[in-house]
Amino acid sequence: MRYLSEEELALASRFLFLSMAILVIQKDTEALHKSTFKIKEPFADLLGKMEHEAVSERRQLRGRMAKKQLQVVSLNKNDSFSSFLFICKGREEKRNYFNPAIRKKVENILRELIQKAQQPHQHYSSTNT
Repeated sequence: MRYLSEEELALASRFLFLSMAILVIQKDTEALHKSTFKIKEPFADLLGKMEHEAVSERRQLRGRMAKKQLQVVSLNKNDSFSSFLFICKGREEKRNYFNPAIRKKVENILRELIQKAQQPHQHYSSTNT
């Protein structure tokens, strides 16, 4: 049974998966710095801009969630599924996600963040042509 509205669920889900994307970016940044890449700076810059965009959006989401008294709590994780509890004004809804589906959602967010991080560069390159 659904206890959260579509808007509440969408807000909490975006926060959850964006938080996961931030962790991926941070781990990839760490791995990049330890790697043997000859020229790391362009990749590090891209990851830094992506993280900045993501953290900024998450801050806004956190504010909206606080106003709605909305929380996300991690419950369980195994090889196949991860469970989360969404709490809003005393109402609770448990959601189970198939781990490959989580991966796909996080990947899509990473793609969005890449596009956002590259927008200023696209503007500059279009004026040079």
